[in-house]
Amino acid sequence: MNKVLLFNPKSADAKHRIPNALLQIAASVDGRYEWVIVDGNREPDPCKHIFDLLATGEFRYIGFTVMPGPQTKQAVPIAKAIKTDFPHTVMIWGGYFPSIHYRTALDAGYVDFVINGPGDYAFPQLIDALEQNQPYELIKNLIFKSGDTIIRNPKTDIPDQDLLPALPYDKLDARYPIPKYLGKTYLGNKTMAYHSSIGCPFTCSFCAVVPIFEARWKGKSAEAVYRDVKYIKDRWGADAIEFHDNNFFVSEKRAVAFARLIQPERMQWWGMARIDTMDKYPDESLQLISDSGCRMIFFGAESGNDKILEQMDKGGTQTGEQILRFAARLKQFNIVPEYSFVLGTPAATPEQVMAQIDFDIAFIKKVKLANPATEIVIYIYSPVPTEGSTLFKEVQAAGFRFPQTLDEWVNPQWEKFDLRKNPLTPWLTAEMVDKIRNFETVLNGAYPTVTDIRMGSVKRMLVQLSSRLRYRLNFYHHPYEIKLLQRLWHYRQPEIQGF
Repeated sequence: MNKVLLFNPKSADAKHRIPNALLQIAASVDGRYEWVIVDGNREPDPCKHIFDLLATGEFRYIGFTVMPGPQTKQAVPIAKAIKTDFPHTVMIWGGYFPSIHYRTALDAGYVDFVINGPGDYAFPQLIDALEQNQPYELIKNLIFKSGDTIIRNPKTDIPDQDLLPALPYDKLDARYPIPKYLGKTYLGNKTMAYHSSIGCPFTCSFCAVVPIFEARWKGKSAEAVYRDVKYIKDRWGADAIEFHDNNFFVSEKRAVAFARLIQPERMQWWGMARIDTMDKYPDESLQLISDSGCRMIFFGAESGNDKILEQMDKGGTQTGEQILRFAARLKQFNIVPEYSFVLGTPAATPEQVMAQIDFDIAFIKKVKLANPATEIVIYIYSPVPTEGSTLFKEVQAAGFRFPQTLDEWVNPQWEKFDLRKNPLTPWLTAEMVDKIRNFETVLNGAYPTVTDIRMGSVKRMLVQLSSRLRYRLNFYHHPYEIKLLQRLWHYRQPEIQGF
Protein backbone atom coordinates (compact mmCIF):
# COMPACT_ATOMS: atom_id res chain seq x y z
CA MET A 1 0.00 0.00 0.00
CA ASN A 2 1.31 3.46 -0.92
CA LYS A 3 2.32 5.85 1.84
CA VAL A 4 1.41 9.50 2.39
CA LEU A 5 3.94 12.32 2.74
CA LEU A 6 2.68 15.55 4.33
CA PHE A 7 4.73 18.73 3.90
CA ASN A 8 4.55 21.90 6.00
CA PRO A 9 6.51 24.59 4.09
CA LYS A 10 8.55 27.03 6.15
CA SER A 11 6.42 29.81 7.60
CA ALA A 12 8.62 31.41 10.26
CA ASP A 13 12.26 31.94 11.18
CA ALA A 14 11.73 31.25 14.87
CA LYS A 15 9.15 30.08 17.42
CA HIS A 16 7.87 27.30 15.23
CA ARG A 17 4.43 26.06 16.14
CA ILE A 18 2.98 22.57 16.15
CA PRO A 19 1.75 21.98 12.55
CA ASN A 20 -1.85 21.48 13.65
CA ALA A 21 -3.34 21.60 10.15
CA LEU A 22 -1.16 18.74 8.90
CA LEU A 23 -1.64 16.79 12.11
CA GLN A 24 -5.38 17.01 11.44
CA ILE A 25 -4.85 15.45 8.00
CA ALA A 26 -2.48 12.84 9.44
CA ALA A 27 -5.17 11.92 11.95
CA SER A 28 -7.68 11.43 9.14
CA VAL A 29 -5.59 8.64 7.55
CA ASP A 30 -3.85 7.31 10.66
CA GLY A 31 -4.31 3.55 10.96
CA ARG A 32 -5.30 3.26 7.29
CA TYR A 33 -2.18 4.57 5.55
CA GLU A 34 1.33 5.10 6.78
CA TRP A 35 2.25 8.76 6.83
CA VAL A 36 5.23 11.01 7.45
CA ILE A 37 5.28 14.75 8.15
CA VAL A 38 8.16 16.85 6.85
CA ASP A 39 8.22 20.20 8.64
CA GLY A 40 10.01 22.91 6.65
CA ASN A 41 10.34 24.91 9.86
CA ARG A 42 12.41 22.18 11.47
CA GLU A 43 14.37 20.79 8.51
CA PRO A 44 17.61 22.46 7.35
CA ASP A 45 16.99 21.08 3.84
CA PRO A 46 13.38 19.90 3.50
CA CYS A 47 13.69 19.33 -0.23
CA LYS A 48 16.50 16.81 0.26
CA HIS A 49 14.56 15.04 3.00
CA ILE A 50 11.47 14.80 0.79
CA PHE A 51 13.51 13.51 -2.14
CA ASP A 52 15.14 10.87 0.07
CA LEU A 53 11.71 9.64 1.15
CA LEU A 54 10.34 9.63 -2.40
CA ALA A 55 13.42 7.75 -3.65
CA THR A 56 12.31 4.74 -1.58
CA GLY A 57 9.36 4.30 -3.95
CA GLU A 58 6.99 3.93 -1.01
CA PHE A 59 5.29 7.32 -1.21
CA ARG A 60 2.80 8.11 -3.94
CA TYR A 61 0.70 10.84 -2.27
CA ILE A 62 2.08 14.21 -1.22
CA GLY A 63 -0.03 16.71 0.71
CA PHE A 64 1.07 20.34 1.01
CA THR A 65 -0.49 22.88 3.36
CA VAL A 66 0.08 26.36 1.92
CA MET A 67 -0.64 29.72 3.47
CA PRO A 68 -0.17 32.87 1.37
CA GLY A 69 3.14 34.65 1.84
CA PRO A 70 6.28 32.89 3.11
CA GLN A 71 4.96 29.35 2.62
CA THR A 72 4.46 29.84 -1.11
CA LYS A 73 8.14 30.78 -1.42
CA GLN A 74 9.20 27.29 -0.34
CA ALA A 75 6.18 25.32 -1.56
CA VAL A 76 6.31 26.33 -5.23
CA PRO A 77 9.93 25.40 -6.13
CA ILE A 78 9.81 22.17 -4.12
CA ALA A 79 6.49 21.12 -5.67
CA LYS A 80 7.84 21.82 -9.14
CA ALA A 81 11.03 19.84 -8.45
CA ILE A 82 9.05 16.87 -7.10
CA LYS A 83 6.91 16.60 -10.21
CA THR A 84 9.98 16.83 -12.43
CA ASP A 85 11.89 14.03 -10.70
CA PHE A 86 8.92 11.96 -9.47
CA PRO A 87 6.15 12.49 -12.05
CA HIS A 88 4.15 9.50 -10.79
CA THR A 89 3.40 11.19 -7.48
CA VAL A 90 -0.05 12.66 -6.76
CA MET A 91 0.22 16.17 -5.35
CA ILE A 92 -2.61 17.51 -3.20
CA TRP A 93 -2.60 21.07 -1.90
CA GLY A 94 -4.72 22.40 0.96
CA GLY A 95 -4.80 25.54 3.08
CA TYR A 96 -5.84 29.14 2.48
CA PHE A 97 -3.73 29.84 -0.59
CA PRO A 98 -4.88 27.02 -2.89
CA SER A 99 -8.45 27.16 -1.57
CA ILE A 100 -8.69 30.80 -2.66
CA HIS A 101 -6.37 30.73 -5.69
CA TYR A 102 -7.26 27.21 -6.85
CA ARG A 103 -7.18 28.05 -10.55
CA THR A 104 -3.65 29.39 -10.33
CA ALA A 105 -2.52 26.31 -8.39
CA LEU A 106 -4.09 23.77 -10.75
CA ASP A 107 -2.96 25.59 -13.91
CA ALA A 108 0.66 25.23 -12.75
CA GLY A 109 0.67 21.67 -14.04
CA TYR A 110 2.17 20.03 -10.97
CA VAL A 111 -0.68 20.39 -8.45
CA ASP A 112 -3.15 17.58 -9.12
CA PHE A 113 -5.86 18.30 -6.55
CA VAL A 114 -6.91 21.08 -4.19
CA ILE A 115 -8.79 20.45 -0.95
CA ASN A 116 -11.10 23.43 -0.51
CA GLY A 117 -11.42 23.94 3.23
CA PRO A 118 -11.43 21.13 5.82
CA GLY A 119 -9.77 17.95 4.57
CA ASP A 120 -10.83 15.62 7.37
CA TYR A 121 -13.12 13.68 5.05
CA ALA A 122 -12.06 14.77 1.57
CA PHE A 123 -8.40 13.80 1.93
CA PRO A 124 -8.87 10.16 3.04
CA GLN A 125 -11.74 9.74 0.56
CA LEU A 126 -9.47 10.90 -2.26
CA ILE A 127 -6.64 8.57 -1.23
CA ASP A 128 -9.09 5.66 -0.98
CA ALA A 129 -10.47 6.40 -4.44
CA LEU A 130 -7.05 6.65 -6.05
CA GLU A 131 -5.75 3.52 -4.32
CA GLN A 132 -8.79 1.50 -5.40
CA ASN A 133 -9.12 3.04 -8.87
CA GLN A 134 -12.55 4.32 -7.93
CA PRO A 135 -14.17 7.60 -9.08
CA TYR A 136 -13.28 10.70 -7.08
CA GLU A 137 -15.34 13.19 -9.07
CA LEU A 138 -18.10 13.54 -6.46
CA ILE A 139 -15.93 14.01 -3.36
CA LYS A 140 -17.03 17.17 -1.60
CA ASN A 141 -14.49 19.95 -0.94
CA LEU A 142 -12.40 18.70 -3.88
CA ILE A 143 -11.21 20.88 -6.78
CA PHE A 144 -9.47 19.40 -9.81
CA LYS A 145 -9.04 19.74 -13.57
CA SER A 146 -10.82 17.67 -16.15
CA GLY A 147 -9.03 18.48 -19.39
CA ASP A 148 -8.92 22.27 -19.43
CA THR A 149 -11.97 22.64 -17.19
CA ILE A 150 -11.76 23.38 -13.46
CA ILE A 151 -14.22 21.23 -11.49
CA ARG A 152 -15.11 22.73 -8.14
CA ASN A 153 -17.19 20.30 -6.11
CA PRO A 154 -19.78 21.44 -3.53
CA LYS A 155 -18.73 22.05 0.04
CA THR A 156 -19.52 19.58 2.78
CA ASP A 157 -20.79 20.62 6.18
CA ILE A 158 -18.07 21.42 8.67
CA PRO A 159 -17.57 18.18 10.61
CA ASP A 160 -18.45 17.87 14.27
CA GLN A 161 -15.07 18.65 15.80
CA ASP A 162 -15.58 16.32 18.78
CA LEU A 163 -16.10 13.34 16.46
CA LEU A 164 -12.78 13.76 14.66
CA PRO A 165 -9.89 11.47 15.63
CA ALA A 166 -7.37 12.66 18.20
CA LEU A 167 -4.29 14.38 16.84
CA PRO A 168 -1.26 12.03 16.74
CA TYR A 169 1.04 14.19 18.86
CA ASP A 170 3.18 11.25 19.94
CA LYS A 171 3.98 10.21 16.38
CA LEU A 172 4.97 13.79 15.56
CA ASP A 173 7.10 13.89 18.70
CA ALA A 174 9.02 10.81 17.53
CA ARG A 175 10.23 12.77 14.48
CA TYR A 176 10.17 16.35 15.72
CA PRO A 177 10.31 16.59 19.54
CA ILE A 178 7.28 18.55 20.73
CA PRO A 179 9.23 20.62 23.30
CA LYS A 180 10.94 22.46 20.44
CA TYR A 181 7.51 23.65 19.32
CA LEU A 182 6.82 25.14 22.76
CA GLY A 183 8.45 28.56 22.55
CA LYS A 184 9.04 31.29 25.11
CA THR A 185 6.56 34.11 24.61
CA TYR A 186 4.86 36.95 26.44
CA LEU A 187 2.46 34.35 27.79
CA GLY A 188 4.87 31.75 29.13
CA ASN A 189 8.12 29.82 28.80
CA LYS A 190 6.56 26.92 26.89
CA THR A 191 3.71 28.25 24.79
CA MET A 192 1.71 25.77 22.73
CA ALA A 193 -0.31 26.56 19.60
CA TYR A 194 -3.75 25.02 19.34
CA HIS A 195 -6.87 25.15 17.14
CA SER A 196 -10.11 24.61 19.02
CA SER A 197 -12.51 25.61 16.24
CA ILE A 198 -12.64 26.37 12.54
CA GLY A 199 -14.40 29.01 10.51
CA CYS A 200 -16.25 32.16 11.52
CA PRO A 201 -19.97 33.03 11.30
CA PHE A 202 -19.35 36.45 9.73
CA THR A 203 -18.68 37.61 6.14
CA CYS A 204 -16.07 40.38 6.32
CA SER A 205 -15.04 40.97 2.71
CA PHE A 206 -11.37 41.59 3.54
CA CYS A 207 -10.93 38.25 5.32
CA ALA A 208 -9.53 35.08 3.70
CA VAL A 209 -11.65 32.90 6.00
CA VAL A 210 -14.91 33.95 4.32
CA PRO A 211 -14.49 32.38 0.83
CA ILE A 212 -13.52 29.06 2.44
CA PHE A 213 -15.98 28.66 5.31
CA GLU A 214 -18.84 30.83 3.99
CA ALA A 215 -20.00 32.15 7.38
CA ARG A 216 -19.86 28.76 9.11
CA TRP A 217 -18.19 27.89 12.41
CA LYS A 218 -17.83 24.80 14.56
CA GLY A 219 -15.78 24.28 17.68
CA LYS A 220 -14.66 21.44 19.87
CA SER A 221 -16.41 21.22 23.20
CA ALA A 222 -14.73 22.91 26.14
CA GLU A 223 -14.08 19.48 27.64
CA ALA A 224 -12.32 18.21 24.49
CA VAL A 225 -10.16 21.34 24.28
CA TYR A 226 -9.24 21.01 27.94
CA ARG A 227 -8.26 17.35 27.52
CA ASP A 228 -5.89 18.16 24.65
CA VAL A 229 -4.32 21.10 26.45
CA LYS A 230 -3.96 19.14 29.67
CA TYR A 231 -2.30 16.27 27.80
CA ILE A 232 0.33 18.56 26.26
CA LYS A 233 0.85 20.31 29.59
CA ASP A 234 1.36 17.05 31.49
CA ARG A 235 3.34 15.28 28.75
CA TRP A 236 5.66 18.06 27.59
CA GLY A 237 5.33 20.89 30.12
CA ALA A 238 3.33 23.50 28.18
CA ASP A 239 2.50 26.46 30.42
CA ALA A 240 0.66 28.80 28.03
CA ILE A 241 -1.67 28.60 25.03
CA GLU A 242 -2.11 30.53 21.79
CA PHE A 243 -5.52 29.70 20.33
CA HIS A 244 -5.17 30.18 16.59
CA ASP A 245 -8.89 29.89 15.94
CA ASN A 246 -10.28 32.48 13.56
CA ASN A 247 -12.80 33.31 16.29
CA PHE A 248 -12.38 31.51 19.62
CA PHE A 249 -15.15 33.36 21.47
CA VAL A 250 -18.14 32.74 19.17
CA SER A 251 -19.89 30.79 21.94
CA GLU A 252 -19.92 32.42 25.38
CA LYS A 253 -21.09 29.14 26.91
CA ARG A 254 -18.07 27.27 25.50
CA ALA A 255 -15.59 30.02 26.40
CA VAL A 256 -16.84 30.22 29.99
CA ALA A 257 -16.85 26.43 30.37
CA PHE A 258 -13.27 26.25 29.14
CA ALA A 259 -12.24 29.07 31.48
CA ARG A 260 -13.61 27.13 34.45
CA LEU A 261 -11.78 23.96 33.40
CA ILE A 262 -8.42 25.57 32.69
CA GLN A 263 -8.31 27.89 35.71
CA PRO A 264 -6.76 25.32 38.12
CA GLU A 265 -3.97 24.61 35.58
CA ARG A 266 -2.60 28.16 35.97
CA MET A 267 -1.88 28.55 32.25
CA GLN A 268 -1.94 31.95 30.55
CA TRP A 269 -3.66 32.14 27.18
CA TRP A 270 -4.58 34.27 24.18
CA GLY A 271 -7.29 34.04 21.51
CA MET A 272 -9.18 35.97 18.84
CA ALA A 273 -12.65 37.47 19.04
CA ARG A 274 -15.06 40.07 17.69
CA ILE A 275 -15.69 43.21 19.71
CA ASP A 276 -19.44 43.16 19.20
CA THR A 277 -19.58 39.51 20.30
CA MET A 278 -17.62 39.90 23.52
CA ASP A 279 -19.22 43.22 24.39
CA LYS A 280 -22.39 41.19 24.97
CA TYR A 281 -20.65 39.05 27.58
CA PRO A 282 -21.69 40.05 31.11
CA ASP A 283 -19.03 41.21 33.56
CA GLU A 284 -19.12 37.86 35.37
CA SER A 285 -18.07 36.00 32.21
CA LEU A 286 -15.27 38.45 31.40
CA GLN A 287 -14.00 38.24 34.98
CA LEU A 288 -13.97 34.45 34.90
CA ILE A 289 -12.11 34.46 31.56
CA SER A 290 -9.55 36.82 33.06
CA ASP A 291 -9.22 34.76 36.24
CA SER A 292 -8.60 31.65 34.13
CA GLY A 293 -5.40 33.15 32.71
CA CYS A 294 -6.55 34.98 29.58
CA ARG A 295 -4.10 37.86 29.31
CA MET A 296 -4.75 39.27 25.82
CA ILE A 297 -7.44 38.98 23.15
CA PHE A 298 -7.01 39.93 19.50
CA PHE A 299 -9.93 41.91 18.07
CA GLY A 300 -10.47 43.02 14.49
CA ALA A 301 -11.34 46.66 15.08
CA GLU A 302 -10.47 47.42 11.42
CA SER A 303 -11.67 51.04 11.44
CA GLY A 304 -13.32 53.60 13.67
CA ASN A 305 -15.25 54.88 10.66
CA ASP A 306 -18.70 53.28 10.51
CA LYS A 307 -18.88 53.82 6.73
CA ILE A 308 -15.62 51.91 6.25
CA LEU A 309 -16.90 49.09 8.46
CA GLU A 310 -19.94 48.91 6.19
CA GLN A 311 -17.72 48.95 3.09
CA MET A 312 -15.78 46.01 4.55
CA ASP A 313 -19.00 44.03 5.15
CA LYS A 314 -17.92 43.80 8.78
CA GLY A 315 -21.40 42.65 9.72
CA GLY A 316 -22.67 42.34 13.27
CA THR A 317 -23.20 45.50 15.26
CA GLN A 318 -19.67 46.86 15.60
CA THR A 319 -19.28 50.65 15.55
CA GLY A 320 -16.53 53.14 16.24
CA GLU A 321 -18.21 54.18 19.46
CA GLN A 322 -18.35 50.54 20.61
CA ILE A 323 -14.66 50.00 19.78
CA LEU A 324 -13.70 52.84 22.13
CA ARG A 325 -16.12 51.87 24.87
CA PHE A 326 -15.09 48.21 24.89
CA ALA A 327 -11.37 49.05 25.09
CA ALA A 328 -12.11 51.08 28.19
CA ARG A 329 -14.32 48.33 29.61
CA LEU A 330 -11.58 45.69 29.43
CA LYS A 331 -9.33 47.72 31.77
CA GLN A 332 -11.24 46.47 34.82
CA PHE A 333 -10.60 42.83 33.90
CA ASN A 334 -6.84 43.04 33.35
CA ILE A 335 -7.25 41.74 29.79
CA VAL A 336 -5.19 43.54 27.16
CA PRO A 337 -7.24 44.25 24.01
CA GLU A 338 -5.16 43.78 20.88
CA TYR A 339 -6.89 45.85 18.19
CA SER A 340 -6.05 45.45 14.52
CA PHE A 341 -6.75 48.25 12.05
CA VAL A 342 -6.82 48.03 8.27
CA LEU A 343 -5.83 51.28 6.57
CA GLY A 344 -5.92 52.11 2.87
CA THR A 345 -9.22 50.73 1.59
CA PRO A 346 -10.22 51.83 -1.93
CA ALA A 347 -12.22 55.01 -2.51
CA ALA A 348 -13.40 57.11 -5.44
CA THR A 349 -10.55 59.64 -5.25
CA PRO A 350 -7.05 59.80 -3.77
CA GLU A 351 -8.23 62.56 -1.46
CA GLN A 352 -10.88 60.24 0.01
CA VAL A 353 -8.34 57.46 0.53
CA MET A 354 -6.03 59.86 2.36
CA ALA A 355 -8.93 61.18 4.43
CA GLN A 356 -9.75 57.63 5.54
CA ILE A 357 -6.15 57.07 6.58
CA ASP A 358 -6.07 60.34 8.53
CA PHE A 359 -9.37 59.52 10.23
CA ASP A 360 -8.17 56.18 11.52
CA ILE A 361 -4.80 57.50 12.65
CA ALA A 362 -6.69 60.02 14.79
CA PHE A 363 -9.10 57.29 15.94
CA ILE A 364 -6.26 54.99 17.01
CA LYS A 365 -5.01 57.79 19.25
CA LYS A 366 -8.48 57.98 20.81
CA VAL A 367 -8.30 54.25 21.54
CA LYS A 368 -4.98 54.74 23.32
CA LEU A 369 -6.58 57.49 25.42
CA ALA A 370 -9.50 55.21 26.30
CA ASN A 371 -7.13 52.40 27.33
CA PRO A 372 -3.37 53.03 27.00
CA ALA A 373 -2.68 49.29 27.42
CA THR A 374 -4.46 48.52 24.14
CA GLU A 375 -2.08 46.91 21.68
CA ILE A 376 -2.46 48.34 18.18
CA VAL A 377 -1.70 46.24 15.10
CA ILE A 378 -1.76 48.12 11.79
CA TYR A 379 -2.24 46.49 8.40
CA ILE A 380 -2.36 48.05 4.96
CA TYR A 381 -5.40 46.74 3.13
CA SER A 382 -4.65 43.75 0.90
CA PRO A 383 -7.50 42.48 -1.31
CA VAL A 384 -9.04 39.06 -0.82
CA PRO A 385 -10.95 37.49 -3.76
CA THR A 386 -14.31 37.35 -1.98
CA GLU A 387 -16.48 36.75 -5.04
CA GLY A 388 -19.59 38.89 -5.17
CA SER A 389 -18.59 41.30 -2.41
CA THR A 390 -18.96 45.01 -3.07
CA LEU A 391 -15.45 45.68 -1.80
CA PHE A 392 -13.82 43.21 -4.17
CA LYS A 393 -15.78 44.68 -7.07
CA GLU A 394 -14.34 48.09 -6.13
CA VAL A 395 -10.87 46.54 -6.01
CA GLN A 396 -11.24 45.08 -9.50
CA ALA A 397 -12.70 48.32 -10.87
CA ALA A 398 -9.63 50.15 -9.55
CA GLY A 399 -7.42 47.93 -11.71
CA PHE A 400 -6.04 45.48 -9.15
CA ARG A 401 -5.17 41.98 -10.39
CA PHE A 402 -3.71 38.97 -8.61
CA PRO A 403 -0.77 37.06 -10.15
CA GLN A 404 -1.85 34.52 -12.74
CA THR A 405 0.88 31.94 -12.12
CA LEU A 406 2.54 30.34 -9.11
CA ASP A 407 5.92 31.61 -10.32
CA GLU A 408 4.62 35.17 -10.07
CA TRP A 409 3.42 34.53 -6.52
CA VAL A 410 6.96 33.76 -5.34
CA ASN A 411 8.32 37.10 -6.52
CA PRO A 412 9.48 39.13 -3.50
CA GLN A 413 6.76 41.77 -3.78
CA TRP A 414 3.99 39.15 -3.74
CA GLU A 415 5.65 37.16 -0.99
CA LYS A 416 5.05 40.19 1.24
CA PHE A 417 1.55 40.84 -0.09
CA ASP A 418 -0.31 38.77 2.48
CA LEU A 419 1.79 40.14 5.30
CA ARG A 420 -0.10 43.33 4.45
CA LYS A 421 3.02 45.44 4.30
CA ASN A 422 3.46 45.76 0.53
CA PRO A 423 -0.04 45.66 -0.96
CA LEU A 424 0.71 46.75 -4.56
CA THR A 425 -2.77 48.27 -4.82
CA PRO A 426 -3.23 50.96 -7.50
CA TRP A 427 -5.18 53.42 -5.35
CA LEU A 428 -2.42 53.76 -2.72
CA THR A 429 0.32 56.28 -3.43
CA ALA A 430 3.82 56.17 -1.95
CA GLU A 431 2.84 59.17 0.20
CA MET A 432 -0.07 57.24 1.70
CA VAL A 433 1.99 54.14 2.43
CA ASP A 434 4.74 56.26 4.00
CA LYS A 435 2.20 58.03 6.21
CA ILE A 436 0.83 54.72 7.50
CA ARG A 437 4.24 53.21 8.11
CA ASN A 438 5.69 56.32 9.71
CA PHE A 439 2.73 56.63 12.07
CA GLU A 440 3.13 52.96 12.94
CA THR A 441 6.81 53.51 13.71
CA VAL A 442 6.08 56.46 16.02
CA LEU A 443 3.17 54.64 17.68
CA ASN A 444 5.31 51.55 18.33
CA GLY A 445 7.99 53.80 19.75
CA ALA A 446 5.63 55.66 22.05
CA TYR A 447 3.87 52.44 23.10
CA PRO A 448 6.22 49.45 22.62
CA THR A 449 4.37 46.15 22.51
CA VAL A 450 4.34 44.21 25.78
CA THR A 451 4.81 41.03 23.76
CA ASP A 452 8.44 41.92 23.01
CA ILE A 453 9.97 40.00 25.89
CA ARG A 454 13.52 40.91 24.84
CA MET A 455 12.98 44.63 25.34
CA GLY A 456 14.00 45.54 28.88
CA SER A 457 12.91 48.59 30.84
CA VAL A 458 15.90 50.72 29.78
CA LYS A 459 15.31 50.08 26.07
CA ARG A 460 11.62 50.79 26.50
CA MET A 461 12.34 54.08 28.23
CA LEU A 462 14.81 55.19 25.54
CA VAL A 463 12.54 54.38 22.60
CA GLN A 464 9.61 56.07 24.35
CA LEU A 465 11.65 59.19 24.99
CA SER A 466 12.54 59.33 21.31
CA SER A 467 8.90 58.98 20.27
CA ARG A 468 6.52 60.61 22.73
CA LEU A 469 7.05 64.21 21.57
CA ARG A 470 6.49 63.21 17.95
CA TYR A 471 3.36 61.32 18.99
CA ARG A 472 1.91 64.26 20.95
CA LEU A 473 2.64 66.74 18.15
CA ASN A 474 1.35 64.47 15.36
CA PHE A 475 4.75 64.73 13.70
CA TYR A 476 5.37 61.42 11.94
CA HIS A 477 7.61 62.37 9.01
CA HIS A 478 10.99 60.65 8.66
CA PRO A 479 11.20 58.97 12.10
CA TYR A 480 14.70 57.73 11.35
CA GLU A 481 15.90 57.87 14.94
CA ILE A 482 13.09 55.55 16.07
CA LYS A 483 13.63 53.18 13.16
CA LEU A 484 17.31 53.00 14.01
CA LEU A 485 16.60 52.00 17.61
CA GLN A 486 14.00 49.46 16.53
CA ARG A 487 16.42 47.96 14.03
CA LEU A 488 19.28 47.83 16.52
CA TRP A 489 17.07 46.08 19.08
CA HIS A 490 15.24 43.88 16.54
CA TYR A 491 11.91 45.30 17.64
CA ARG A 492 9.30 42.67 16.94
CA GLN A 493 6.06 43.28 15.06
CA PRO A 494 3.19 41.06 16.27
CA GLU A 495 1.33 41.47 12.98
CA ILE A 496 4.16 39.57 11.24
CA GLN A 497 5.67 37.47 14.01
CA GLY A 498 2.72 36.69 16.27
CA PHE A 499 3.87 36.46 19.89
